[in-house]
Amino acid sequence: MQVDYLVIGGGIVGLSSAMQILQAKPGATLLLLEKEDGVARHQTGRNSGVIHAGVYYQPGSLKAEYCRIGSSAIMTFCGEHAIPFEQCGKLIVATDALELARMGALEERCTRNQIKIERLDAQELRNREPNIIGNGALYVPSSGIVDYGLVARVMAQEVERLGGVLTFNAKIRRITEGANTVAVETDRETYQAKSLVVCGGLHADALAHMAGLETDWTMVPFRGEYFKLPDAKADIVKHLIYPVPNPDLPFLGVHLTKLAGGGQTLGPNAMLAFGREAYRKTDFNAADVAGFAAFPGFWKLMGKHWKSAAAEAFSSLSKYRYAALSRKYCPDIDVKDLLPYRSGVRAQVVKRDGTMVHDFMIEKTARMVHVFNAPSPAATSSLPIGRRVAQEAGAIR
Repeated sequence: MQVDYLVIGGGIVGLSSAMQILQAKPGATLLLLEKEDGVARHQTGRNSGVIHAGVYYQPGSLKAEYCRIGSSAIMTFCGEHAIPFEQCGKLIVATDALELARMGALEERCTRNQIKIERLDAQELRNREPNIIGNGALYVPSSGIVDYGLVARVMAQEVERLGGVLTFNAKIRRITEGANTVAVETDRETYQAKSLVVCGGLHADALAHMAGLETDWTMVPFRGEYFKLPDAKADIVKHLIYPVPNPDLPFLGVHLTKLAGGGQTLGPNAMLAFGREAYRKTDFNAADVAGFAAFPGFWKLMGKHWKSAAAEAFSSLSKYRYAALSRKYCPDIDVKDLLPYRSGVRAQVVKRDGTMVHDFMIEKTARMVHVFNAPSPAATSSLPIGRRVAQEAGAIR
């Protein structure tokens, strides 16, 4: 089978890319291959559901630009397609003097990233959220919540409406880039395409290697564990509640997040996962672990952050520790309130020198476009990322 465009990956980034290619190229033939039996089975369907405003990202980075554009774009898309969402706003809460100082740096970054914010003192914070305590907070009104799995399913419907074909249970075995076409071999069939787009998420490095690309990085998976609060505390807060993050660490900390369908979750932490799809504590994939353990950058990363890794492991093993992380700003949460909820795994690119790549990574060859690094806020940023991919693939001039 031969097509104009072939897209690998049925997450929100792959679907956005496919949708925008077809919008720009009416009549083009496009096939999307997904190894699972449906869309949004991994990062897209297992994240916190937050529509990020772009507070945390380095000014001038793709994340800062695409998150700011994407936040508005995803809400517009939801409005056009009757997808429920709520622009509930976010409070970033400082609980001590050090966090207040860090909050000042965040406030400056918001200004540089063109994000509207409001600084609150302790009493103003208490007035807005009676169950939250702190020395102060930043209020970010543009943040919101949505079910990204639903957004992805609507995008999939749009791809099909525009003439694209989605094929599931298609595991990629080989990718060969030629002078005029790219051959993609699955466990069932081989396809030929004039242009290939790869949005492999947790498997981005493996797909790059299949395509014959050399990389100076590897994918390291981090599991984020969530809990759900009981119905009695479903309305404990009206906004998203985040701690002030430690700038030396790559993750945002345990936060309270409203769900688009109702209720509250607490999380995530950030545990090294022993497999790309290791959603449970007991999951272990020997090949995945051997892959990142053989990469020198992994050990350099662990050497830099072993203290925080130990703390995350402690919170994963102890619900009391996990609850204590949230009680810093929400003292009404007790360990008995932590009910089971699904976890997610973050695909994180780590370089040979042990540094994490924080920005989005999109690279191209003559006939391929690879999205290498697309962790949070990729869901929020999925529409501008998809447009960029469509441009790199030659669909948008």
